[in-house]
Amino acid sequence: MRDHHPHREHGDRHDGFERRHGRERGDRGPRVFAPGDLKLLLLSMLAEQPCHGYDLIRQIESLFDGSYSPSPGVIYPTLNFLEEAELISGQTQGSKRLYGITPAGQKSLADQAIALDGVRMRIEVSKRSLRGHDRPAEIHEAVHNLRHALQMHSGRWNPAEIERVRTLLNDTAKAIVAGPTATSPEQPE
Repeated sequence: MRDHHPHREHGDRHDGFERRHGRERGDRGPRVFAPGDLKLLLLSMLAEQPCHGYDLIRQIESLFDGSYSPSPGVIYPTLNFLEEAELISGQTQGSKRLYGITPAGQKSLADQAIALDGVRMRIEVSKRSLRGHDRPAEIHEAVHNLRHALQMHSGRWNPAEIERVRTLLNDTAKAIVAGPTATSPEQPE
């Protein structure tokens, strides 16, 4: 592990991420993580092995094939939050801190297994977006229709309906990520 200063200069730091390719959403670039995604991702990485903050930045950059890199200004406050919540612990090693998951962090991670699957799926979708796959107007309209349908559905949720809609949405998202060679939900198998 190479020793790098955690506060090295990054280019454009909107949203706490360095942009490598493309622009969407005006000047800010595409949104990669939903709220809470980064905390869950860091927790899962630290469950695999203890790491320094810089190593976590590089691992996330690798997840995005180098097209996105979180800035230290986002990673270190998130690590501090997780440490204050006693989900991870950090030990000082010279000028760096080595972070590892705690038993409470392991339990939290296990409790959020479904959410972690969602984070991984969103990372795959974000990678495609960052490679320059623009969304055609017809797809934008379909996404708008989906959001509208979900808003109109509110208040009628029971466990069976939650599972039905969750399955529909997750299966559709997986089929989109897999690409045109995969069987879509509408096609016979």
